Amino acid sequence: MAETVTVNRLQLADLRAVLAAGWRDFRRAPQYGLFFSAVYVVGGFVMLWVGAGHVTWTLATSLGFPLLAPFAAAGLYEVSRRLEVGEPLDWGGVLGIVWRERTRQLPWLGAIIVIYFLFWTFLAHMIFALFMGLSTMTNISQSYEVFLTPNGLAMIAVELGVGAVLAFLLFSLTVVSLPLVLDREVDFVTAMLTSLRAVRENLMVMGLWAAFIAVLSLIALLPWFLGLMVVLPVLGHATWHVYRRTLT
Repeated sequence: MAETVTVNRLQLADLRAVLAAGWRDFRRAPQYGLFFSAVYVVGGFVMLWVGAGHVTWTLATSLGFPLLAPFAAAGLYEVSRRLEVGEPLDWGGVLGIVWRERTRQLPWLGAIIVIYFLFWTFLAHMIFALFMGLSTMTNISQSYEVFLTPNGLAMIAVELGVGAVLAFLLFSLTVVSLPLVLDREVDFVTAMLTSLRAVRENLMVMGLWAAFIAVLSLIALLPWFLGLMVVLPVLGHATWHVYRRTLT
């Protein structure tokens, strides 16, 4: 039977507190954060190398990111949980949690994220075709003038708008559902519905948190993904504390 979950009201001060807690957890156990974030950094370089110039290969390799995300997050959440309750940290225990989750609810959430990713990829290509299908195209990897045309600018605006809406919906489905299925005996559907309810009841605070994650992650991508080595574990630990403050 699913546990009863209560959604609490968040304040802006909570965001500062969870970010500080995420930074504190990273500093107390940096080896775990660096390990899990290294998967993404190395994966980013592999994706660029394997998929360079080939859209099909780029799509295929990038599918690994949403598949791995829940399991990497589970490791970071377990580190924060152990630090919170004073349990000892060891590689066997942390990685053991990640391994055990493969037969529970996390794979289902990973599958939902992959399907969502594929839908967005299809929709982005469809928007591109609708706006640019009749344009005379050049090699866009060498010439970007086509995007400065009225059709090109309109396409960019629509892509950004639709992408922002879909990204926020995915954020709403997963912001507390991932730590929830790790921490309690809750099925993934209930966890996603609970996450949606948590966002709806804390719309302004959660919206600011989503925007902060997006901006910080974008900045972290710029120096050849290396900023992710710190940003990802800090945000991962902070998300655990968001969950703990949001649900009781």
